[in-house]
Amino acid sequence: MDKSELRRIILEILREEAGGCPVKRVDLPSVRCTEADRLDTGDPTHRVYTHDLFSLEESPRLGCGLMEMERTAFPWTLRYDEIDYIISGRLTIRVDGREVSAGPGEVLLIPRDTSIEFSAGEKTRFLYVTYPADWQSQA
Repeated sequence: MDKSELRRIILEILREEAGGCPVKRVDLPSVRCTEADRLDTGDPTHRVYTHDLFSLEESPRLGCGLMEMERTAFPWTLRYDEIDYIISGRLTIRVDGREVSAGPGEVLLIPRDTSIEFSAGEKTRFLYVTYPADWQSQA
């Protein structure tokens, strides 16, 4: 069986489980990050959590998840494109000596191959969308 046939079968099963509809809804306010979602930034004191909302089988091209940070700043180089929609708190991105901050209802675009520092003082929750979906293997 080739990859495209396997993908077709998986999508068919997912549609059947969703009542024949390929669209999936997530109740974002009810999603909570746990210790299992802790992102390894290289510093165990960092309070950074990511929770993917869709699997690679459900969304093979776009990644989407919830990220929570609190009293943390850490460097990161994105090997993927990312859009962040701030739900609560304030997210600051530092790049090349400049800062860009966003609060609830605002959106940030971070292009691929950008070296940044993620920073949040208070508890900050934001939705991230990445391309490609498998951002973890790109990091």
